[in-house]
Amino acid sequence: MLVGLALLWPGGAPAHERTGVGFDRQTQHATVTQVVSVSCSSVNASGGTPTGDTSTAEGSSAVQQANGTCKKATIRVDTGNDKGRTFTEIVQPDQSRQLHEGEQVIVAYEPSAPRDLQYSVTDVNRRVPLAVLALIFAVAVVLVGRLRGVMALVALAISFLILNFFILPAILEGSNPLVVAVVGSSAIMLIALYLCHGLSARTSVAVLGTLISLLLIGVLGSVFIDWAGLTGNTDDNTGLIHGLYPSIDMSGLLLAGIIIGSLGVLDDVTVTQTSAVWELHEANPAMGWRGLYRAGIRIGRDHIASVVNTLVLAYAGAALPLLLLFSIAQSSVGTVANSELVAEEIVRTLVGSIGLVASVPVTTALAALVVAADRPDPGTAGAAQAKQSQTPTQPQTPPRSTGSGRGRRRKR
Repeated sequence: MLVGLALLWPGGAPAHERTGVGFDRQTQHATVTQVVSVSCSSVNASGGTPTGDTSTAEGSSAVQQANGTCKKATIRVDTGNDKGRTFTEIVQPDQSRQLHEGEQVIVAYEPSAPRDLQYSVTDVNRRVPLAVLALIFAVAVVLVGRLRGVMALVALAISFLILNFFILPAILEGSNPLVVAVVGSSAIMLIALYLCHGLSARTSVAVLGTLISLLLIGVLGSVFIDWAGLTGNTDDNTGLIHGLYPSIDMSGLLLAGIIIGSLGVLDDVTVTQTSAVWELHEANPAMGWRGLYRAGIRIGRDHIASVVNTLVLAYAGAALPLLLLFSIAQSSVGTVANSELVAEEIVRTLVGSIGLVASVPVTTALAALVVAADRPDPGTAGAAQAKQSQTPTQPQTPPRSTGSGRGRRRKR
């Protein structure tokens, strides 16, 4: 892992000229200082009453924009070279995002546009609510987890550092996404597990089980991504990445995402299974590795059922807008599943789930073999148990009198 980090460590993400498309825009923070209501007919460019079929969404929207009441917002730029500069923006009545006075927003800057059109509102500034939510999460983790909760937060911060300073720049520099994902995921896994659970045989078994499962996910993902002909270039964001950095293997990037996405759940499964086997050994030190494995796998079956369902629902929730579009189009299940957008999620879900399912017997078997090696000798254990069972009863047994007559009182 250390050798891989040293060989693949990037010098930083390569620079490029901004395209002004999507996320690749210059942005600044701004504040809405004033919002006034104006007639849409006085501010729209057409200035006339639209014609056409008002039963359609486009015709209805056009009529509303012509006859309705719009908002004229004044926005002040708060950061960058143009700090303090103001501009106006018209908000149509049917827009999903309405601006309010005092609201913090993000504005995009396009230097090649006319001066009056260089700035435009692109999003709401959500830093404060997100920071408050992150703080509540951190407090909850520390209150419940105490020292381990603190260690978990430290491991989380290190994971983000590895992601931002190693995995992403290395991929942008042209390194193989699969190799970068495996090395980066291994580093995250080792740091997180040993930091949260300590340097012990129990943690080492969980690490080994996770590595074996990640290897299986990588092999299966590579085979089925190639077999299904998945390009990894399925939306505007991936298209923009491919346009800016043509050397990036987009299908490899898809596989890297599957590996990194599966890592978090894998850690949970392997640590839980290892802890279960260790606790079974503590409860019955004389149990052999076969008994430990059978008991541990029964626990693992419940874990498998819940984790697989969680993964499927998580991916379905993320792709819910896409599934709604297919439902509106009344497409058949076969047509939906065959589209690359959905097929990509199917491969991602099933490959990750297979790795998770495999991690349960693999980790349980490893833990049973390791912990059974510390099993006490049967003779020693039996003698110790017999001695322990006799010890508390000895004081309760009254001494029997002997025939010598010593200690016996005479009858008077």
